[in-house]
Amino acid sequence: MAIVKRKKGTIGILTGGGDVPGLNPAIRAVTVRAIREGFKVIGLRRGWKGIVSCIRDKKLHQEECFQILTEEIVNRAGRTGGTFLHTSRTRPSHIPKDDVPDHLKDQYQADLNDLTAEVLKNLDFLGIDYLVAIGGDDTLSYGVHLSKQGVKVIAIPKTMDNDVPGTDYCIGFSTCITRTIEMTHSLRTTAGSHERILALEVFGRYAGFTALLPTMAGAANRCVIPEYHFNIERLTELLVQDRFTNPSRYSVVLISEGATFAEGEMVFKKEEKDQYGHKKLGGIGDQISDQIKEISAKFNHGRKINVISQRLGYLVRCGDPDAIDSIAPMAFGNLALNLILNGSHARLVSLRNGRYDDVPIDVVTSIKKIVDVEKYYNCDRLRPYYESFESKPLFIMTSDY
Repeated sequence: MAIVKRKKGTIGILTGGGDVPGLNPAIRAVTVRAIREGFKVIGLRRGWKGIVSCIRDKKLHQEECFQILTEEIVNRAGRTGGTFLHTSRTRPSHIPKDDVPDHLKDQYQADLNDLTAEVLKNLDFLGIDYLVAIGGDDTLSYGVHLSKQGVKVIAIPKTMDNDVPGTDYCIGFSTCITRTIEMTHSLRTTAGSHERILALEVFGRYAGFTALLPTMAGAANRCVIPEYHFNIERLTELLVQDRFTNPSRYSVVLISEGATFAEGEMVFKKEEKDQYGHKKLGGIGDQISDQIKEISAKFNHGRKINVISQRLGYLVRCGDPDAIDSIAPMAFGNLALNLILNGSHARLVSLRNGRYDDVPIDVVTSIKKIVDVEKYYNCDRLRPYYESFESKPLFIMTSDY
């Protein structure tokens, strides 16, 4: 006689914010283990948007909002990049009037609307006992809010910027810096052929890990990060010196998208804000490149040096995960299931000091995780410090939060 496990409950799982490689392996890890332990698993589509848009009518087919997950579905997607559940930057507590779902427009007509009451009703309608939210600090901050409302939330950290507090590592970071190093090395051939300065803009709104680590790995001569407002003349002087000492007559700088000139402000692509209050960044790389070219004559006997400006952008977040972003999501997903099986919630699974762990979920909103400039960034040389690596984690400066 076959042994049939009694249904233990229903787990909802969602991915929010920007896509990164490693999301599908995390979804797979949660789903496969959950099903084998006797749970039903529902994938909530498009991050928080799916649960906001759900209509509480069991007669309706709502594939746009959620789907029942099976081992076959997640195994097919589990080795690939991105998220097959799709994603959004929806913040249910701050829904603009135009984004309120059609069936709720009569009830919510303010410029900004808090639809948390609808989220709670929809979670109950779907019978979700535990909610696994995979995302960065924005997505998970709403998870903290729901947790305070009584929802049993388990959080899994994901972001290329690696700036979720409470964990040394976030899904997507390894693939991001791996791609950044690879692409920077590829672009060296053009920079060297034309004897130019190569300026590459990378992700990193508030934290400079995605520029600092590749520079530490030898991908660039210099880097500018959000945590330190840099002097453009000093940067230019250093890059001209680097170019002069290089037999191939080129130099490289990595620029965080949130980097800021001394006495300046962040550079935005447009003024429109997302639901978390963030304007779209873009353009600092081009601005720095233009100024380097003009200023370079001062340090190059009156002759300007041409600059190659390239924004790596989505190229570092697309495609399949690397080894770490295949392994860590599997571990995070299993950690999440362990917490659920133990009846725990309001926890963030984490990787700390080389060991998998979990911490209270409210760490996400209680502190900020950024580069400790005093420890890791040489403000005069505009590059990382290369010292005191003993007892540091794999990615050196990511344990301080």
